[in-house]
Amino acid sequence: MKNRQEPPKPPSPKRIVNVISGGEDFNGVTYTAANKVSKVTITHEKRVRHVLEEESITFDDADADGVLSPHNDTLVISLLVHDTNVKRVLIDLGSSMNIILLRVLRKMQAEDKLIPKAHTLSGFDNSSVVTKGGVIRTIFAEGVVKDTKFQVVNMEMAYNMILGRPWIHEMDIGPSTLHQVIKFPSPWGICQIRGDQHTSRSINSVADSSTGNEEK
Repeated sequence: MKNRQEPPKPPSPKRIVNVISGGEDFNGVTYTAANKVSKVTITHEKRVRHVLEEESITFDDADADGVLSPHNDTLVISLLVHDTNVKRVLIDLGSSMNIILLRVLRKMQAEDKLIPKAHTLSGFDNSSVVTKGGVIRTIFAEGVVKDTKFQVVNMEMAYNMILGRPWIHEMDIGPSTLHQVIKFPSPWGICQIRGDQHTSRSINSVADSSTGNEEK
């Protein structure tokens, strides 16, 4: 493999969005199915092959090192969004839109960037929520920079942000909930961002507890 330059350093975050209290299911979560001993290979389209040369995205047992198994945990990561380090970001193949909370946008001091245009989003149980509008924020992921469109919602949920198929496909991401990692191509080779399994479990634990209380 040819030597490559290191990816550029992202700007230093000015603030951190960490915990959003409370929780409400908004989208169904799609789990990536794979057997522990299998090797998953994703071959990208021609538009990225000139960058990757002979590389492809693979998942194997080594990617699961440090992952608590067996599990059904969601894939939750942290990302630098514009100038804010955002935690509790859900990677959700089941979502057809990228979603950000209004209160997170306010924390970013970017509410003035909101373009008012309501959309109705529907969940897997036919519940719906009307968005406040759209906003474009820049996401920095291991040197790969993408201006990303979000739908803004004013509600409580356990995640600060949901990155759905638009961002996943635009980034050519191969996500694996089983291995708790996302991988994607870049001019510097295959990059990866590890999931925060501890945070994912704490969110699911709160959700399970809330459900249990409602059933009593």
